[in-house]
Amino acid sequence: MARQIIQLNNTKISTAKPQEKDYTLSDGQGLYLLIKTNGSKLWRFNYYDLLKKRKLISLGSYPDISLLEARSKRDEYRSLLAKGIDPQDYIFKQKEQAIFMQSNTLISVAQDWREMKSSKVEADTMKDQWRLLELHLFPHLGNMPISEITAPFTRMKLQKLADEKKFEMLKKVIRGLNEIMRFAVNGGLIQFNPTANIQELFPSGEVQHRPSIHPDKLPQFLEAVNKANIQLQTRCLLEWQLLTMVRPSEAAGTMWKEIDFDNAVWVIPKERMKGKKRPHLVPLSKQAINILNIMRPITGHCDFVFPKNGDLTANMSSETINKALRKMGYQGILCAHGFRSIASTALNENEFNVEIIEALLSHVKGDKVRTAYDRSTYEKQKRQYIEWWGDFVERASVRPCLLGASET
Repeated sequence: MARQIIQLNNTKISTAKPQEKDYTLSDGQGLYLLIKTNGSKLWRFNYYDLLKKRKLISLGSYPDISLLEARSKRDEYRSLLAKGIDPQDYIFKQKEQAIFMQSNTLISVAQDWREMKSSKVEADTMKDQWRLLELHLFPHLGNMPISEITAPFTRMKLQKLADEKKFEMLKKVIRGLNEIMRFAVNGGLIQFNPTANIQELFPSGEVQHRPSIHPDKLPQFLEAVNKANIQLQTRCLLEWQLLTMVRPSEAAGTMWKEIDFDNAVWVIPKERMKGKKRPHLVPLSKQAINILNIMRPITGHCDFVFPKNGDLTANMSSETINKALRKMGYQGILCAHGFRSIASTALNENEFNVEIIEALLSHVKGDKVRTAYDRSTYEKQKRQYIEWWGDFVERASVRPCLLGASET
Protein backbone atom coordinates (compact mmCIF):
# COMPACT_ATOMS: atom_id res chain seq x y z
CA MET A 1 0.00 0.00 0.00
CA ALA A 2 1.43 3.41 -1.03
CA ARG A 3 2.42 5.78 1.73
CA GLN A 4 -0.21 8.50 2.18
CA ILE A 5 1.23 12.00 1.84
CA ILE A 6 -0.28 14.75 3.95
CA GLN A 7 -0.34 17.98 1.95
CA LEU A 8 1.48 21.00 3.26
CA ASN A 9 -0.12 24.11 4.69
CA ASN A 10 1.28 27.54 5.46
CA THR A 11 1.50 26.86 9.18
CA LYS A 12 3.53 23.71 8.70
CA ILE A 13 5.84 25.50 6.27
CA SER A 14 6.38 28.61 8.37
CA THR A 15 7.09 26.62 11.54
CA ALA A 16 9.54 24.21 9.91
CA LYS A 17 12.96 24.67 11.55
CA PRO A 18 16.43 23.89 10.15
CA GLN A 19 18.10 20.69 11.36
CA GLU A 20 21.63 19.30 11.30
CA LYS A 21 21.03 18.03 7.77
CA ASP A 22 18.88 19.21 4.89
CA TYR A 23 15.44 17.60 4.83
CA THR A 24 12.26 17.79 2.74
CA LEU A 25 8.54 18.30 3.28
CA SER A 26 6.45 16.74 0.49
CA ASP A 27 3.21 18.18 -0.87
CA GLY A 28 2.61 15.28 -3.25
CA GLN A 29 2.71 14.73 -7.01
CA GLY A 30 6.39 15.64 -7.21
CA LEU A 31 6.27 18.93 -5.29
CA TYR A 32 8.30 19.31 -2.12
CA LEU A 33 9.99 21.94 0.04
CA LEU A 34 13.70 21.58 0.79
CA ILE A 35 14.67 22.92 4.23
CA LYS A 36 18.36 23.85 4.26
CA THR A 37 20.59 23.85 7.34
CA ASN A 38 20.91 27.63 7.04
CA GLY A 39 17.11 27.97 7.34
CA SER A 40 16.30 28.74 3.69
CA LYS A 41 13.28 26.97 2.20
CA LEU A 42 13.37 26.04 -1.49
CA TRP A 43 10.61 24.65 -3.72
CA ARG A 44 11.45 21.68 -5.93
CA PHE A 45 9.50 19.72 -8.52
CA ASN A 46 10.62 16.13 -9.04
CA TYR A 47 9.49 14.13 -12.09
CA TYR A 48 10.36 11.45 -14.65
CA ASP A 49 10.79 12.56 -18.25
CA LEU A 50 9.53 10.71 -21.32
CA LEU A 51 12.55 8.38 -21.16
CA LYS A 52 11.82 7.60 -17.49
CA LYS A 53 14.84 9.62 -16.41
CA ARG A 54 14.51 11.40 -13.07
CA LYS A 55 14.71 15.20 -13.30
CA LEU A 56 14.45 18.14 -10.93
CA ILE A 57 13.23 21.71 -11.43
CA SER A 58 13.79 24.56 -8.95
CA LEU A 59 10.68 26.69 -8.49
CA GLY A 60 12.10 29.38 -6.20
CA SER A 61 12.27 30.06 -2.49
CA TYR A 62 9.58 30.37 0.13
CA PRO A 63 7.96 32.82 0.91
CA ASP A 64 8.86 34.54 -2.41
CA ILE A 65 6.96 31.71 -4.07
CA SER A 66 3.86 30.89 -2.03
CA LEU A 67 2.44 27.42 -1.53
CA LEU A 68 -0.38 28.26 -3.95
CA GLU A 69 2.07 29.46 -6.62
CA ALA A 70 4.28 26.40 -6.21
CA ARG A 71 1.28 24.10 -6.65
CA SER A 72 0.21 26.04 -9.74
CA LYS A 73 3.66 25.56 -11.29
CA ARG A 74 3.59 21.84 -10.43
CA ASP A 75 0.17 21.43 -12.06
CA GLU A 76 1.38 23.31 -15.15
CA TYR A 77 4.39 21.03 -15.53
CA ARG A 78 2.34 17.88 -14.96
CA SER A 79 -0.04 19.07 -17.68
CA LEU A 80 2.92 19.46 -20.05
CA LEU A 81 4.08 15.93 -19.23
CA ALA A 82 0.62 14.62 -20.03
CA LYS A 83 0.98 16.23 -23.48
CA GLY A 84 4.39 14.65 -24.05
CA ILE A 85 6.36 17.83 -23.35
CA ASP A 86 9.37 17.81 -21.05
CA PRO A 87 9.02 20.76 -18.60
CA GLN A 88 12.77 21.44 -18.63
CA ASP A 89 12.74 21.72 -22.43
CA TYR A 90 9.69 23.97 -22.20
CA ILE A 91 11.39 26.27 -19.66
CA PHE A 92 14.53 26.48 -21.80
CA LYS A 93 12.57 27.41 -24.92
CA GLN A 94 10.55 30.00 -23.00
CA LYS A 95 13.74 31.65 -21.72
CA GLU A 96 15.28 31.51 -25.19
CA GLN A 97 12.16 33.11 -26.68
CA ALA A 98 12.17 35.82 -23.99
CA ILE A 99 15.81 36.64 -24.71
CA PHE A 100 15.04 36.73 -28.43
CA MET A 101 12.10 39.06 -27.91
CA GLN A 102 14.03 41.35 -25.57
CA SER A 103 16.83 41.65 -28.12
CA ASN A 104 14.37 42.59 -30.90
CA THR A 105 13.72 46.13 -29.81
CA LEU A 106 11.97 48.56 -32.11
CA ILE A 107 15.24 50.30 -32.95
CA SER A 108 17.05 47.05 -33.80
CA VAL A 109 14.20 45.89 -36.04
CA ALA A 110 14.01 49.37 -37.57
CA GLN A 111 17.68 49.17 -38.53
CA ASP A 112 17.05 45.93 -40.42
CA TRP A 113 14.00 47.53 -42.05
CA ARG A 114 16.07 50.56 -43.09
CA GLU A 115 18.69 48.33 -44.70
CA MET A 116 15.97 46.58 -46.69
CA LYS A 117 14.15 49.77 -47.71
CA SER A 118 17.32 51.67 -48.63
CA SER A 119 17.70 49.47 -51.69
CA LYS A 120 14.26 50.52 -52.93
CA VAL A 121 14.11 54.29 -52.37
CA GLU A 122 16.31 57.31 -52.91
CA ALA A 123 18.98 57.89 -50.28
CA ASP A 124 17.64 61.34 -49.41
CA THR A 125 14.12 59.98 -48.98
CA MET A 126 15.36 57.31 -46.58
CA LYS A 127 17.52 59.82 -44.74
CA ASP A 128 14.59 62.19 -44.19
CA GLN A 129 12.27 59.42 -42.99
CA TRP A 130 14.87 57.99 -40.62
CA ARG A 131 15.61 61.43 -39.16
CA LEU A 132 11.91 61.95 -38.46
CA LEU A 133 11.74 58.63 -36.59
CA GLU A 134 14.92 59.47 -34.68
CA LEU A 135 13.34 62.69 -33.45
CA HIS A 136 9.77 61.63 -32.70
CA LEU A 137 9.55 57.83 -32.33
CA PHE A 138 12.76 56.16 -31.17
CA PRO A 139 13.20 58.32 -28.02
CA HIS A 140 9.85 56.94 -26.77
CA LEU A 141 9.67 53.39 -28.18
CA GLY A 142 13.13 52.61 -29.54
CA ASN A 143 14.33 50.46 -26.64
CA MET A 144 11.06 48.57 -26.19
CA PRO A 145 10.84 44.95 -27.38
CA ILE A 146 8.72 45.15 -30.50
CA SER A 147 6.45 42.44 -29.11
CA GLU A 148 5.50 44.73 -26.19
CA ILE A 149 4.47 47.76 -28.24
CA THR A 150 0.76 48.52 -27.88
CA ALA A 151 -1.60 51.03 -29.48
CA PRO A 152 -2.53 52.81 -26.19
CA PHE A 153 1.11 53.30 -25.17
CA THR A 154 2.10 54.47 -28.65
CA ARG A 155 -0.81 56.89 -28.74
CA MET A 156 0.25 58.36 -25.40
CA LYS A 157 3.81 58.89 -26.63
CA LEU A 158 2.77 60.50 -29.93
CA GLN A 159 0.02 62.69 -28.47
CA LYS A 160 2.42 65.62 -28.18
CA LEU A 161 2.62 65.96 -31.97
CA ALA A 162 -1.18 66.10 -32.17
CA ASP A 163 -1.34 68.64 -29.34
CA GLU A 164 1.11 70.81 -31.26
CA LYS A 165 -1.08 70.38 -34.36
CA LYS A 166 1.80 68.83 -36.30
CA PHE A 167 -0.60 66.51 -38.07
CA GLU A 168 1.40 65.93 -41.25
CA MET A 169 4.49 65.10 -39.24
CA LEU A 170 2.41 62.76 -37.06
CA LYS A 171 1.10 60.95 -40.13
CA LYS A 172 4.64 60.44 -41.43
CA VAL A 173 5.83 59.09 -38.07
CA ILE A 174 2.90 56.66 -37.87
CA ARG A 175 3.47 55.61 -41.48
CA GLY A 176 7.10 54.84 -40.66
CA LEU A 177 6.16 52.94 -37.50
CA ASN A 178 3.66 50.80 -39.39
CA GLU A 179 6.20 50.01 -42.10
CA ILE A 180 8.55 48.72 -39.38
CA MET A 181 5.76 46.76 -37.68
CA ARG A 182 4.70 45.12 -40.96
CA PHE A 183 8.35 44.24 -41.55
CA ALA A 184 8.37 42.56 -38.11
CA VAL A 185 5.17 40.64 -38.90
CA ASN A 186 6.57 39.42 -42.21
CA GLY A 187 9.77 38.39 -40.44
CA GLY A 188 7.89 36.33 -37.86
CA LEU A 189 8.90 38.55 -34.93
CA ILE A 190 5.29 39.38 -34.03
CA GLN A 191 2.00 37.81 -35.05
CA PHE A 192 0.15 41.04 -35.88
CA ASN A 193 0.61 44.80 -35.95
CA PRO A 194 -1.16 46.36 -32.93
CA THR A 195 -0.62 49.90 -34.26
CA ALA A 196 -2.12 49.30 -37.72
CA ASN A 197 -5.11 51.59 -37.13
CA ILE A 198 -3.59 54.02 -34.65
CA GLN A 199 -3.95 56.95 -37.07
CA GLU A 200 -7.70 56.81 -36.44
CA LEU A 201 -7.09 57.76 -32.79
CA PHE A 202 -5.80 61.21 -33.79
CA PRO A 203 -7.56 64.14 -35.47
CA SER A 204 -6.67 64.47 -39.12
CA GLY A 205 -6.18 68.22 -38.92
CA GLU A 206 -6.94 70.70 -41.66
CA VAL A 207 -5.76 69.90 -45.16
CA GLN A 208 -2.42 71.63 -45.64
CA HIS A 209 -1.98 72.70 -49.23
CA ARG A 210 1.54 72.65 -50.62
CA PRO A 211 2.87 76.20 -51.05
CA SER A 212 2.59 77.60 -54.54
CA ILE A 213 2.42 80.92 -56.37
CA HIS A 214 -0.11 82.43 -58.76
CA PRO A 215 0.79 82.23 -62.45
CA ASP A 216 1.18 86.01 -62.61
CA LYS A 217 4.17 85.63 -60.27
CA LEU A 218 5.89 83.24 -62.68
CA PRO A 219 8.06 85.92 -64.41
CA GLN A 220 9.57 86.99 -61.08
CA PHE A 221 10.17 83.37 -60.13
CA LEU A 222 11.87 82.49 -63.43
CA GLU A 223 14.02 85.60 -63.11
CA ALA A 224 15.08 84.35 -59.67
CA VAL A 225 15.88 80.96 -61.19
CA ASN A 226 18.02 82.64 -63.84
CA LYS A 227 20.00 84.54 -61.21
CA ALA A 228 20.29 81.62 -58.78
CA ASN A 229 23.62 79.89 -58.19
CA ILE A 230 22.37 76.44 -59.18
CA GLN A 231 23.85 73.85 -61.50
CA LEU A 232 22.70 73.52 -65.09
CA GLN A 233 21.32 70.04 -64.43
CA THR A 234 19.28 71.32 -61.48
CA ARG A 235 17.83 74.17 -63.52
CA CYS A 236 16.95 71.84 -66.37
CA LEU A 237 15.21 69.46 -63.97
CA LEU A 238 13.29 72.39 -62.49
CA GLU A 239 12.14 73.59 -65.91
CA TRP A 240 11.39 70.03 -67.06
CA GLN A 241 9.08 69.47 -64.11
CA LEU A 242 7.43 72.85 -64.55
CA LEU A 243 6.76 72.24 -68.26
CA THR A 244 5.54 68.64 -67.97
CA MET A 245 3.26 69.16 -64.92
CA VAL A 246 4.40 65.89 -63.32
CA ARG A 247 5.23 65.10 -59.69
CA PRO A 248 8.76 65.72 -58.35
CA SER A 249 9.67 62.02 -58.13
CA GLU A 250 8.38 61.38 -61.65
CA ALA A 251 10.46 64.24 -63.06
CA ALA A 252 13.65 63.33 -61.19
CA GLY A 253 13.39 59.71 -62.34
CA THR A 254 13.00 60.48 -66.06
CA MET A 255 14.82 57.89 -68.19
CA TRP A 256 15.95 58.33 -71.77
CA LYS A 257 14.22 55.11 -72.79
CA GLU A 258 10.88 56.64 -71.71
CA ILE A 259 11.17 59.44 -74.27
CA ASP A 260 9.61 58.98 -77.71
CA PHE A 261 11.28 61.78 -79.68
CA ASP A 262 9.53 60.86 -82.94
CA ASN A 263 6.09 61.47 -81.44
CA ALA A 264 7.17 63.99 -78.78
CA VAL A 265 5.72 61.89 -75.95
CA TRP A 266 7.07 60.88 -72.59
CA VAL A 267 5.72 57.48 -71.46
CA ILE A 268 6.05 57.12 -67.69
CA PRO A 269 5.73 53.43 -66.70
CA LYS A 270 2.88 52.55 -64.35
CA GLU A 271 5.44 51.42 -61.74
CA ARG A 272 6.57 55.01 -61.34
CA MET A 273 3.10 56.53 -61.17
CA LYS A 274 1.29 57.30 -57.93
CA GLY A 275 -1.46 54.70 -57.53
CA LYS A 276 -1.86 54.09 -61.25
CA LYS A 277 -2.50 50.83 -63.04
CA ARG A 278 -1.36 52.05 -66.44
CA PRO A 279 1.44 54.20 -67.92
CA HIS A 280 1.02 57.97 -67.98
CA LEU A 281 1.50 59.63 -71.37
CA VAL A 282 2.86 63.18 -71.25
CA PRO A 283 2.82 65.15 -74.53
CA LEU A 284 6.05 67.13 -74.83
CA SER A 285 5.99 70.78 -75.83
CA LYS A 286 8.78 72.23 -77.93
CA GLN A 287 10.11 73.86 -74.76
CA ALA A 288 10.29 70.47 -72.99
CA ILE A 289 12.02 68.92 -76.02
CA ASN A 290 14.52 71.77 -75.85
CA ILE A 291 15.38 70.81 -72.26
CA LEU A 292 16.07 67.25 -73.42
CA ASN A 293 18.25 68.54 -76.25
CA ILE A 294 20.30 70.48 -73.70
CA MET A 295 20.72 67.41 -71.49
CA ARG A 296 21.37 64.83 -74.23
CA PRO A 297 25.05 65.72 -74.86
CA ILE A 298 25.63 65.70 -71.09
CA THR A 299 23.75 62.61 -69.92
CA GLY A 300 22.67 60.83 -73.10
CA HIS A 301 25.06 57.97 -72.27
CA CYS A 302 23.32 57.41 -68.91
CA ASP A 303 20.05 55.67 -68.13
CA PHE A 304 18.64 58.76 -66.45
CA VAL A 305 18.13 62.17 -68.01
CA PHE A 306 19.01 63.73 -64.64
CA PRO A 307 21.55 61.38 -63.00
CA LYS A 308 22.77 61.84 -59.47
CA ASN A 309 26.05 63.68 -58.98
CA GLY A 310 28.75 61.11 -58.33
CA ASP A 311 26.55 58.14 -59.24
CA LEU A 312 25.42 58.00 -62.85
CA THR A 313 23.48 54.79 -62.20
CA ALA A 314 20.95 56.63 -59.99
CA ASN A 315 18.71 59.63 -60.60
CA MET A 316 18.76 62.96 -58.82
CA SER A 317 16.75 63.18 -55.62
CA SER A 318 13.12 64.30 -55.85
CA GLU A 319 14.09 66.82 -53.14
CA THR A 320 16.68 68.51 -55.36
CA ILE A 321 14.25 71.18 -56.53
CA ASN A 322 12.99 71.89 -53.01
CA LYS A 323 16.56 72.40 -51.83
CA ALA A 324 17.18 74.79 -54.71
CA LEU A 325 13.96 76.68 -53.91
CA ARG A 326 15.00 77.07 -50.27
CA LYS A 327 18.38 78.33 -51.43
CA MET A 328 16.57 80.89 -53.61
CA GLY A 329 14.54 82.15 -50.65
CA TYR A 330 11.26 80.48 -51.64
CA GLN A 331 10.85 78.32 -48.53
CA GLY A 332 7.20 78.40 -47.45
CA ILE A 333 6.31 80.27 -50.66
CA LEU A 334 6.76 77.61 -53.32
CA CYS A 335 7.67 73.93 -53.33
CA ALA A 336 8.39 71.56 -56.21
CA HIS A 337 4.93 70.00 -56.02
CA GLY A 338 3.50 73.52 -56.22
CA PHE A 339 4.60 73.74 -59.88
CA ARG A 340 1.57 71.60 -60.69
CA SER A 341 -0.71 74.13 -59.00
CA ILE A 342 0.74 76.96 -61.09
CA ALA A 343 -0.04 75.07 -64.30
CA SER A 344 -3.48 73.98 -63.09
CA THR A 345 -4.41 77.52 -62.06
CA ALA A 346 -3.24 79.00 -65.36
CA LEU A 347 -5.18 76.46 -67.43
CA ASN A 348 -8.32 76.71 -65.31
CA GLU A 349 -8.32 80.51 -65.31
CA ASN A 350 -8.16 80.39 -69.10
CA GLU A 351 -11.23 78.14 -69.13
CA PHE A 352 -9.67 74.95 -70.45
CA ASN A 353 -11.60 71.72 -69.86
CA VAL A 354 -11.21 70.66 -66.23
CA GLU A 355 -11.21 66.93 -66.96
CA ILE A 356 -8.39 67.24 -69.48
CA ILE A 357 -6.40 69.34 -67.00
CA GLU A 358 -6.91 66.69 -64.33
CA ALA A 359 -5.82 64.01 -66.79
CA LEU A 360 -2.61 65.93 -67.52
CA LEU A 361 -2.00 66.06 -63.78
CA SER A 362 -2.76 62.29 -63.63
CA HIS A 363 -5.49 63.00 -61.08
CA VAL A 364 -8.17 60.98 -62.86
CA LYS A 365 -8.23 57.72 -64.74
CA GLY A 366 -8.07 58.10 -68.50
CA ASP A 367 -11.22 56.02 -68.94
CA LYS A 368 -13.29 58.67 -67.18
CA VAL A 369 -12.22 61.34 -69.65
CA ARG A 370 -12.56 59.03 -72.63
CA THR A 371 -16.27 58.62 -71.91
CA ALA A 372 -16.66 62.14 -73.30
CA TYR A 373 -13.82 62.13 -75.84
CA ASP A 374 -12.64 59.53 -78.32
CA ARG A 375 -8.95 58.64 -78.08
CA SER A 376 -7.74 60.86 -80.93
CA THR A 377 -9.63 63.91 -79.63
CA TYR A 378 -8.44 63.18 -76.08
CA GLU A 379 -4.74 63.01 -77.03
CA LYS A 380 -5.12 66.04 -79.31
CA GLN A 381 -6.63 68.07 -76.47
CA LYS A 382 -3.86 67.08 -74.06
CA ARG A 383 -1.21 68.13 -76.57
CA GLN A 384 -2.93 71.46 -77.23
CA TYR A 385 -3.05 72.17 -73.49
CA ILE A 386 0.59 71.27 -72.88
CA GLU A 387 1.73 73.35 -75.88
CA TRP A 388 -0.27 76.31 -74.57
CA TRP A 389 1.32 75.87 -71.15
CA GLY A 390 4.83 75.66 -72.66
CA ASP A 391 4.26 78.91 -74.55
CA PHE A 392 2.88 80.50 -71.36
CA VAL A 393 6.04 79.58 -69.45
CA GLU A 394 8.30 80.73 -72.30
CA ARG A 395 6.61 84.15 -72.37
CA ALA A 396 7.19 84.42 -68.61
CA SER A 397 10.85 83.45 -68.92
CA VAL A 398 13.60 86.05 -69.00
CA ARG A 399 15.44 83.84 -71.50
CA PRO A 400 13.72 82.81 -74.73
CA CYS A 401 12.93 79.13 -75.19
CA LEU A 402 14.22 78.32 -71.70
CA LEU A 403 17.75 77.69 -72.86
CA GLY A 404 18.63 76.26 -69.45
CA ALA A 405 21.47 78.73 -68.90
CA SER A 406 24.95 77.86 -67.89
CA GLU A 407 26.01 77.47 -64.30
CA THR A 408 26.24 80.89 -62.64
